[in-house]
Amino acid sequence: MTFIRHLTVSALTVLIAFAAAPAWADSFSDIKAARKVRVSIDLASPPNGMLDGNLKASGSDVETAELLAKDWGVELEIVQTTGATRIPNLQTNKADIVISTLAVTEERKNVIEFSRPYSGQLSMVGAPASMQVKDWADLKGKVVTVCRGTTQDVDMTKRSTEVGFTIARYDDEGAMVTAAVSGQATIVATSEALIKQIAAKAKAQKFEPKFVIRVFDLAVGVRKNEPELLAALNEWVGMNLKNGKLNEIYERHHGHPLPAEIVSGK
Repeated sequence: MTFIRHLTVSALTVLIAFAAAPAWADSFSDIKAARKVRVSIDLASPPNGMLDGNLKASGSDVETAELLAKDWGVELEIVQTTGATRIPNLQTNKADIVISTLAVTEERKNVIEFSRPYSGQLSMVGAPASMQVKDWADLKGKVVTVCRGTTQDVDMTKRSTEVGFTIARYDDEGAMVTAAVSGQATIVATSEALIKQIAAKAKAQKFEPKFVIRVFDLAVGVRKNEPELLAALNEWVGMNLKNGKLNEIYERHHGHPLPAEIVSGK
């Protein structure tokens, strides 16, 4: 009787554990079977993701996702996101993967997996040419604007107390660019690409990059425990770095080639 009761309790424990486990349907084989891949992309982060004059999604991350879907023979569904909701979109199964200027960081590695880097990004501080901002010390007593949930948000938060500056946060990069162009935000911490965008729109201010925060690898974000999907992504990234297609996409939108270390995998 005791043995039978032990078996029953053990079986119940297994069933409870199985029921509690997340039942994702996003492995590579499931994506292929559904003939659709759901990719989370920020469409307010040019030139990586944006809407053109006809409200069609475009940008380097969009073209990267389109190439992936084409190579895999599946339909692309773009799940629009912001910097702060990229990883939550994965965790809540709203997207299968993230291709959205997602920098590889140790903090993010604790909650998701990353593919081999497919692109790179300079994280920088930018401001009008008239402002004397050459290094961290020059930010003391000033306000630095970031996009919520980005690596710049994390980096500047860590530095703010040490250096002595205040952080202003916007929920998406489009709003941050608008604030910088209008003069509401004078110092921003963001990507090199967005600083160039601000400079192009705010020519009177002569907005320019001031100093580099750090250089990031950009990779495809995947949920934990998806080895089949991760392996397929790594194979795809490697193939399209080797054949030059990812570099063509990057150069078309960013005006210069991919960093050599991204192409070589070093």
